[in-house]
Amino acid sequence: MSALLDRAAETAALEGLLAAVRDGLSGVLVLRGEAGIGKTALLDWAAGQASGMQVARVAGVQSEMGMGFAGLHQLLVPFLGGLGELPGPQRQALGSAFGTMAGPPPDRFLVGLAALTLLTDAAAGQPVLCLVDDAQWLDQVSVEVLGFIARRLYADRVGILFTFREREPAATALAGLPELTVGGLPEEVAGELLATAAADPVDGRVSAQIVSGVAGNPLALVELAGELTPEELSGAVPLSWPLRSGGRLEELYLARVRALPDDTQTLLLVAAADPTGDPALVTEAAGQLGIDPDGDEVAGTGLLVSWEPRVRFRHPLIRSAAYYAARAGARRRAHAALAAVTDPDADPDRRAWHLAEAAAGPDEQVAAELERSASRAQARGGLAAAWACLERAATLSLDPAQRAGRALAAAQVSMQVGAFGKALDLLAAAEAGPLDEFQGALVDLLRGRITFVSNLGSDAPSLLLKAAKRLQPLNLDLARETYLTAWSAASLAGHLAGADDVLEVSRAAGALPPPGDPARPIDLLLGGLARLVTDGPGVAAPALRQAVNVFAAGEVSREEGLRWGWIAATVLWDEDAGRAIITRQVQLAREAGALEQLPTDLVALAMSDAWRGDFTAAASLIAETDAVAEVTGSRIAPYTNMFVASLRGSQAELISLIEVANAKAAAEGQGVAATFAQWTTAIAHNGLGRYAEAFAAARQAREHSHLYVSIWALPELIEAAVRTGDTQVAADALEQLAERTQAGGTDFGLGLEARSRALLSEGEAAEGFYGEAIARLGRTRLRVDLARAHLLYGEWLRRERRRRDAREQLRTAHDMLEAMGMAAFAERARRELQATGERARPRGPGAALEVLTPQEEQIARMVAADLTNREIAARLFISASTVEYHLRKIFRKLGLTSRTQLAPKLHDHEETPAWRASEATLNVRMIEPDRKAGQ
Repeated sequence: MSALLDRAAETAALEGLLAAVRDGLSGVLVLRGEAGIGKTALLDWAAGQASGMQVARVAGVQSEMGMGFAGLHQLLVPFLGGLGELPGPQRQALGSAFGTMAGPPPDRFLVGLAALTLLTDAAAGQPVLCLVDDAQWLDQVSVEVLGFIARRLYADRVGILFTFREREPAATALAGLPELTVGGLPEEVAGELLATAAADPVDGRVSAQIVSGVAGNPLALVELAGELTPEELSGAVPLSWPLRSGGRLEELYLARVRALPDDTQTLLLVAAADPTGDPALVTEAAGQLGIDPDGDEVAGTGLLVSWEPRVRFRHPLIRSAAYYAARAGARRRAHAALAAVTDPDADPDRRAWHLAEAAAGPDEQVAAELERSASRAQARGGLAAAWACLERAATLSLDPAQRAGRALAAAQVSMQVGAFGKALDLLAAAEAGPLDEFQGALVDLLRGRITFVSNLGSDAPSLLLKAAKRLQPLNLDLARETYLTAWSAASLAGHLAGADDVLEVSRAAGALPPPGDPARPIDLLLGGLARLVTDGPGVAAPALRQAVNVFAAGEVSREEGLRWGWIAATVLWDEDAGRAIITRQVQLAREAGALEQLPTDLVALAMSDAWRGDFTAAASLIAETDAVAEVTGSRIAPYTNMFVASLRGSQAELISLIEVANAKAAAEGQGVAATFAQWTTAIAHNGLGRYAEAFAAARQAREHSHLYVSIWALPELIEAAVRTGDTQVAADALEQLAERTQAGGTDFGLGLEARSRALLSEGEAAEGFYGEAIARLGRTRLRVDLARAHLLYGEWLRRERRRRDAREQLRTAHDMLEAMGMAAFAERARRELQATGERARPRGPGAALEVLTPQEEQIARMVAADLTNREIAARLFISASTVEYHLRKIFRKLGLTSRTQLAPKLHDHEETPAWRASEATLNVRMIEPDRKAGQ
């Protein structure tokens, strides 16, 4: 307790956290400071104050940093009795991570969700306090999971306290969490501590010198009080300066350990090398080295380490000193002794690691053991541990070919972990050894994938193309997949890639031998996309249609569905099939816990909702995307946000979002983001009637020649070009658009073509095209483009002086546009209506949900869809108790009392009279599209 002198601010912060947990909320705090500053003492104090709480504790150990999920497992041991109550996917993920259940490697974020559920379920009965000491030494994946949990807590009765060593590399997983820096004691208080700890009187000037020398570090003060002689403390003999510890506790402990008898040092070395803290194991290993732990030679270690009930060093620096005070040969002998007494069946991975640390040079048998450990770690999802084992196995390999192969395997795993720089280093090491042709091709493939995944750089397409060509004679299936990845990379890089990248990839893929029978879905897709570039949409359409049908029917593996499903439907303007594919992809990603892929899928689904005019549903998916991106660190551009802002006419918001997109395009090679920004800018300007600005933006998007976003921009370019009088540009754009829409043959594409063709037509031809556009778009769910077709038709009718017909179309357009929230387009319709002599009707009812936050609205929609609190929690990466907390707020805001009332409230919000009016008008126009003029 002496280390808590003058810690009023720190204890007040801890008391506040404990009070929040007792009051039904949660709290997280990271205590950061130098070694010995008192962080652990503060954890001890918090544990002593946590009456009525379940307390779980874990301390990081340097030697365990490579053991995947070791820290998380130790922390959750008190709560594992609730494992059977978890939802199936979560139970499987946590069981696989801890090695208690067989199964595929779990996604670390699904493990995090399972751990969150386990803790919050336990807290439902009694509040939980988790104490995580020396977090800088926990294994990487445990820190990531604990950081995930800390960010998802809200109304859960769970508190987490971390301690983190100052000057250690900051843990990204803990970045942004509430922090409190623990500093040294003030001079007066530090002097009191020194005087209390010293056995002899301390002169005031000596005290000030010591306090200054250790910057008020409490542990250093206590240790020096026992190290200095009475003469030094009294000032009779001058202090050596710098102090004999050099102001560094590490040196003090090293000196203390080296002053011990040899047998005592050996015993402490064995204890320091063993991360389990099992006294029986340490005793047995020491016996292997001829040490009797009960002998007189090892007496007095109680000042440095306690032996019961577990082996625990009084300070982590004592463990470090005990380990590093020994020579390298002694450390190897200690690890060999521990390996000899570690059960190869119960703990093969730790035994393999001890054997590796015991090796004085290359050892093929140990390298093979580590390789097997890496396989087990990968099966548990412990990718960081697998990477460490494979890298060490490579260094222990005697045969150069084995060494290169293991370095290559380590590079593959480190890429999955996201350690791209390390992966490139390992690839260089692999290339230094003899590689066969297939391994050499894998090096090229990994280098291309790393470039693609790490920054979506413009070099990725050429690197992946090189890999695909090398793989072609060796593994044709893998070569096809690599060509498809290269095509995707070139497409995403867009105009920032080499001018001929997409063409070169497409030509090479088109020259591949025909796929087997039956062809894999991705083979069909690759063939269609290649022909799209080399031969045009008409030639590519049959293969693309076949691929779309297969994907939409769900006749694909999970991996194929997650990676490629939506591309072909997008190219064919097949929104229904595309939505079916992307809905399945989202479901698959959620079920599999494939959170790295999920943000991309959610963006595509949100785009579909926005195109259908359901901006509230799109906003919910955007909120979910943001939640997943926060967890995974995804860097996806704000595509849906830009699209919705452009449709709403929110200029300030769109400008801000475009700045983000353009920055990504420049920094990360995402040329598609810049093209998307130009397309959405054109939409916004067309909505505002600023046709010159819309023309410039749409023309730039078209010139980027992106394979589908540039095509989406063509209807905007045609509208703006007609309005600005540049009919030749409009005609050229229409020809380009028709080539795609005719190949797709869908109502969406053909409806947009008809709407665009009407803009370039006159008289009965124009009216016929407008009727066709409204009829075709009316058979889709794409209300945004249907409303715009009504608007354009109404504008044309007004110019034709057919005011009554014009009012009918403009009224429909205005009601639809205002109901969807497309304010700029609705204002355009209002002005046109006014010009016909009619005022626009006020917006219908249905704004009740505007009082909810995006997350509350998202939860309300899920409740209305009959999802349980636990299912909602799994979807949003929060706890069920937090869902319940938000649900109570939703009920209060909307004046509801039960879950069953939410669905009718949402229905009232969405099914406004404007929608029904739109459908009634649509039916009339479908019956008589060729009404004559003269009204």
